Order: sequence, then C-alpha cells, then structure tokens
Amino acid sequence: MPRALAPLLAKAAFLLLAPLAGAAIFPDQIGTFQKGPPKTIAVPDQALYDEFGLEATEQAEYTAPSPDKKRFNATAWRLHDPTGALALFEARRPPAAAPSPLTKLAVRTSDGVIFAYGNYVFQFTGSVPAAGDLQALYNQLPKLDQSPLPALMADLPPQGLEPNSERYIIGPVSLQRFYPGIPPSVAAFHTGAEAQIGKYKTAKGLMTVAIFNYPTPSMARDQAGEFQKLSGAVVKRTGPLVAVTFSPPDPDAAERVLARINYQVNLTVNEKVPVNEVKGMANILLNIFALAGIMVCLCVVAGIGFGGFRVLARKMGRKQEPDAMIVLDLNAPAHK
Repeated sequence: MPRALAPLLAKAAFLLLAPLAGAAIFPDQIGTFQKGPPKTIAVPDQALYDEFGLEATEQAEYTAPSPDKKRFNATAWRLHDPTGALALFEARRPPAAAPSPLTKLAVRTSDGVIFAYGNYVFQFTGSVPAAGDLQALYNQLPKLDQSPLPALMADLPPQGLEPNSERYIIGPVSLQRFYPGIPPSVAAFHTGAEAQIGKYKTAKGLMTVAIFNYPTPSMARDQAGEFQKLSGAVVKRTGPLVAVTFSPPDPDAAERVLARINYQVNLTVNEKVPVNEVKGMANILLNIFALAGIMVCLCVVAGIGFGGFRVLARKMGRKQEPDAMIVLDLNAPAHK
C-alpha cells in the first residue's frame, strides 16, 4: 500500500467508527449515581444491527457515593427510528424476561432491565435506578425520535402466544435470522414491507406465524399468491396484511390462529385550519354583531306591531281589554 494513502485510510476509518465508539449518550449523573469512563461495545451481529439502523452506542458504569456504593452498568444503542429500536429490543429480549412498567417496551431480566425509549434501546444491569431518576437521561438524549411505533406489532393474536417470542422483521437479514424458510424475494421488502413474527403453543409443539404488512391491499394480494406457491405454506390475506405459517404441527390450531388475524381500518379526518386566525376571529365577531342586529330589529318590529294592534282595537270600540291588569290599591284607607 502506498505510504501516502495510509493517513487517508486511517482518517476514514476513524470517521466511520467514531459514531459508534465515541457517542455521548449517557449524562454524567443519574439520580445519585455518578458516571464512570465510557467503554467500547462489541456488536455481535453487524449485518443485523446495520439493518436495524444502528447509529451509535455507549456503555458506562455508574456508582453511588459512599456508604451505599451501589453500582450498575448501562448500555445504550441509538437506532435510526423507533421501528429499529423495536426490532433490536425484541431481538435482545431474553426468553425468560418478565414485563416491566418502566416504558411501553420494557422487560425485567435476571440481572436488570432492557427497555426501549423512542429510537433508543437501553440495558441496565446491577442496582437499576428508579424510574423517576431516568427522566434526566431522557431529557438530554441526542437525536431523540419519538414517532409512533408500527401498528403491526399489535396484530399478533395474544391467545397462545409464547412470551418474548416476537421478532420484528425489516429486511432480508432479520428475515434470514428469525424465519429462514421465507425467501426475501417472496417477502418483497423492496415494496416497503415489514413483518412481525411470533411463536404459538399448540398441543403438538410450537408454531411460527409471520404477518407481513404491505403498502396496499393489491400488493398484499399479489404477494399472498407468491407465498401460496411455497411448500407447506398456510396463507391468509386481510387488507394489506398477509399472515403465513409453514407446515404447522397442528393444522387446526394454525387455522384458529390465522382466523384471529384481521386488519382493522383506522380513519383520521384532518380538518382545515384557517391560515389567518385573526381574520377568522374577525369573521366570528362580525357574525355575532349581525345576529344581534337582526334580533334587535325583530324585537322592534314585534313591539310596534303589538302596540299598533292595541291602538287599532280601541279605535274600533273595544273598551275593556281581555287581558287587562288587575291593580290593588293597597294605600287606600280600609272600610269599617
């Protein structure tokens, strides 16, 4: 290699590795815990993490002051968006993990917690800080993305679902890792497809079910035909969703699970907001004054009409008004 290229290659390597090795994600203090020097994180499956959209990582040890001397290790992965964080959270979640109320995506492990927040995934081991103390961490997260999670994650029927077996698929690499029986060409990720995979308990063993979401129902219809060409495939299409399982150990259980997968349409109506709010308020005030003017005119007309009718009635000879008022003279002296 030419000597002149060595500095350029070294600089390029530094620029490529800097986002992963030197990302400042954690604050100097979480609750009473003080941050130690950051550590390097090894990525176990670079291709998979790249597909999830890994942008930066950081690991550090936090220690509480004396006399507690409690400590915990904190690891963070920043992804491109919350969908990638969901995929990484499900991939790292242990089978025996228990649900945790820490965040919407959180589990307790044998030595700590794993949870997702926006486009971040965190793993704490040791003396995990209280949920309230983590707000300082959330408030200073760089490039935080809190866009909604994909609705597909909730489409797997919960009945019979093996805990922590869900895996979110966003490309060919994750498909190969978690459901290698499906060719990427059939999944058609180039159309924008994503999938949620889960395992179901049956009387004859575990059964893997995948739900693919396509941009339109017509695309889903086309891909359902491609899935049906695969050996042992049991396929159901509902709206833009295609549910599939292969050679299920219990065909009847497979039919029952697929029957519970149904696409729910959510409609959102966007109302037009006036561009000029001042003009809109002025129009409202003018309408109020116009309505008040109309009411005053109606009252005047009604009063004139009523008074004119009484005058006309007297001129026509009516002496006693049918609705004359009875007056009591309370000041007059009493008769004995």
